[in-house]
Amino acid sequence: MDRKLLSELNAERAARRAAILVTDLADGGGRLVREGDAIAGALGEALASAFRSGKSGTIDVEGQSLFLNVHVPPPRLVVIGAVHISQALAPMAALAGFDVEIIDPRTAFATPERFPGATLHAEWPQDVLQARPLDPYTAVAAVTHDPKIDDVPLQAALAAGCFYVGALGSRKTHGRRVERLMAAGLSEVEIARIRAPIGLAIGAASPAEIAVSILAEVIGALRSRGIGDRARERAA
Repeated sequence: MDRKLLSELNAERAARRAAILVTDLADGGGRLVREGDAIAGALGEALASAFRSGKSGTIDVEGQSLFLNVHVPPPRLVVIGAVHISQALAPMAALAGFDVEIIDPRTAFATPERFPGATLHAEWPQDVLQARPLDPYTAVAAVTHDPKIDDVPLQAALAAGCFYVGALGSRKTHGRRVERLMAAGLSEVEIARIRAPIGLAIGAASPAEIAVSILAEVIGALRSRGIGDRARERAA
């Protein structure tokens, strides 16, 4: 691999940004495509699909045979709240390939005994997220029901462009949340990105069932990143 390309690829990976190394199998020439680069036509569609799936492979497009070496950051799930739902969600998300972190300043809840083997932060979310910033390959699920704990990370998740932002609570609870976030300066468009009530509407009742609905919604958001944006661009 060309040293300059390798250096550029390593820089993208270190910054948790997705990139694809495109190699022409006819002559060995290559280039680096970053997620968000404007690539038109069939190649652009193939690259967008590869960014969503995270899978490398060979494609034949526009008379060329190309190998797409896909590098996407491991998806991260940050759960705000060390509650019963989180106890079920953390191991399931880990099995699905997510790097999971639990944040809750309430030390009675955020204990290793309740979350064995999990990355656990018994601190205020704003302190943790200052040291470990959110990014577009992170999902945030706020499940404490406590605005003093949930609201700041929700704002941080929206600002960082996280691919999923969800919050537990009824529609009435979310209505009050919307009022607080608008008072904090967020726009209606930004707030509309919050999935609330959190999780797919499957009639979930128990903490484990709610965790399943959340994880399914998170995976769906991960695998459909950018599709809605492109649809809106075509309609404009």
